[in-house]
Amino acid sequence: MNLTLMRLIDEQYLKTPFYGYPKMTEYLKTQGYGINPKRINRLMNLMGLQAVGFKRRLTRNNPDHKVYPYLLRNIPITRTNQVWSADITYVPMNRGFMYLVAILDWFSRYVLSWQLSNTLDNIFCINALEEALKHSQPEIFNTDQGVQFTSRSFTEHLESADVKISMDGRGRVFDNIFIERLWRTVKYEDIYLKNYDTVTELAQGLERYFRFYNNERFHQSLDYRTPVQVYYDFQRTTDSDG
Repeated sequence: MNLTLMRLIDEQYLKTPFYGYPKMTEYLKTQGYGINPKRINRLMNLMGLQAVGFKRRLTRNNPDHKVYPYLLRNIPITRTNQVWSADITYVPMNRGFMYLVAILDWFSRYVLSWQLSNTLDNIFCINALEEALKHSQPEIFNTDQGVQFTSRSFTEHLESADVKISMDGRGRVFDNIFIERLWRTVKYEDIYLKNYDTVTELAQGLERYFRFYNNERFHQSLDYRTPVQVYYDFQRTTDSDG
């Protein structure tokens, strides 16, 4: 029952991110579920969801960790590897759920790396970062203020590569808007359609989807080019100009 409710909450949240648990409770009642607000509040907390105006709770902050300033306000994004960002989302399955982290190049929308985990420790985030840094390195890396991203074991990877660290202001859910759009896309185009049964199936399915997303899916915002075309064409142009 809880997994069914969480799936419905996840789908509705993508449509109405301004719904907190009271409105989400009322929505579920219209779907025939007689549940109380406390239960929905608990499930939304587990999923890391809050109404827009409050940052999602998947990545809780730690007051002992250093918080970096937000560096992207009013900065035009004009080139690949100028800004990368990372975020975590809840992924529903038929029997259970996982958490997914992805690292995205803002200019090209290219997904540089991703990882799955059944817990919210920072290991899968570090693994994703190490994988992404094999491609190249950004000038700025943007995240929220969650403990996974403010941990010393995560930030030292960026500092050792001379990458500037940027963090969203608390309560500013759309500072990381490009990766928020990625979550909507991957869920509607793959996860909700496939309804994966096992973690292995989910991992294999996401591997296929992200390959399609990077190499074949045309993006209107990219003049109907693919992320891989924009990412590597820009680099080739820059190299030839140099």
